[in-house]
Amino acid sequence: MGKPTVLVVDDDPLLCELLRATFELEGIDMREAGHVIEAEKTIAAHLPDAIVLDVGLPGVDGLFYCERLRESPRTRNVPIVVISGSREAGVSALTVGAQAFLAKPFDPLQLLSTLERLLGIDPLQHVAAQSTDEPAVMSDLRRLIAIGQRQHELLETSYRQTVEALASALESRDFGTIAHSQRVTSYATRLTIELAPALIDDTSLEWGFLLHDVGKIGVPDRILLKRGPLDEEERLMMEQHTKIGESLLAHVPLLHGEGLGVVRSHHERWDGTGYPDRLHETEIPLGARIFAVADALDAMTNDRAYRGRMSWDDAFTELRNGAGTHFDPSVIDALTVCEPDLFATHSSVLAASAS
Repeated sequence: MGKPTVLVVDDDPLLCELLRATFELEGIDMREAGHVIEAEKTIAAHLPDAIVLDVGLPGVDGLFYCERLRESPRTRNVPIVVISGSREAGVSALTVGAQAFLAKPFDPLQLLSTLERLLGIDPLQHVAAQSTDEPAVMSDLRRLIAIGQRQHELLETSYRQTVEALASALESRDFGTIAHSQRVTSYATRLTIELAPALIDDTSLEWGFLLHDVGKIGVPDRILLKRGPLDEEERLMMEQHTKIGESLLAHVPLLHGEGLGVVRSHHERWDGTGYPDRLHETEIPLGARIFAVADALDAMTNDRAYRGRMSWDDAFTELRNGAGTHFDPSVIDALTVCEPDLFATHSSVLAASAS
């Protein structure tokens, strides 16, 4: 048997880099694709011996793609390992035809062991056969993987710190506080776990939550900080912030996927009267529908330049009244289920700001 080939379908370049380095040490040829269309082209050119498939892909969901791969005569018997940050996705993955599921973060050696079982090969023995000192080889392999994982973690931390610093700078200009993005990201993440846990695996989503209003950098202060209602011209200029935000972030790989949809579409309305595209119901990206509710909750329960805060109970009443017009009814249902957790977040932030 020649070198086995594994296709990794994942839009996280850092994870792909780590897996590539690991697979090369094991004598496995790795191909990679960041989305389903690229994966299809790769498979058409060369059928892999196994596929490692992420759930949270941009565009077509990984679980849906797994099901399609099982329906195709060409890929019906190719072993598929599904990976996801959502453990709930594991049951769904096995249901649609995956042979195995690994929850992120996972040890690359665990993935190697899984592939060994599915392919009927022993990559670790393959490496050991090249040396008379098997324990030393294994020790070096684990050390290299640990270094790669640490580099991945440091890069992730660096990205997060940069994004949070940018979000904080923007909020200081808008609200005079850095707490807004933290609260809405917490609210939106909890709602996503309740409504669509597989979506959490899309790493761009959290960045979209944090940078949803980055386009306000292009809105003049006289409009952004105005006390009182905006006139028609000012309102139209304010509405441009979603398009400006998308334009600013369009070439940032971390935002590709649901995250960019949040930035552009979080002011769309379920009934089609929102902006900038007048999208209707499920035309609106799911992440943006979820975030719209989280953003409205935070807006109503905190002071703004043009009005005071509303009570928590009154805000929930307003949100429920907006189901089917302003908001996706399924998100409002999830909001009701999550209310205790959301209120706990709200209270903890208020307590921290008061201390």
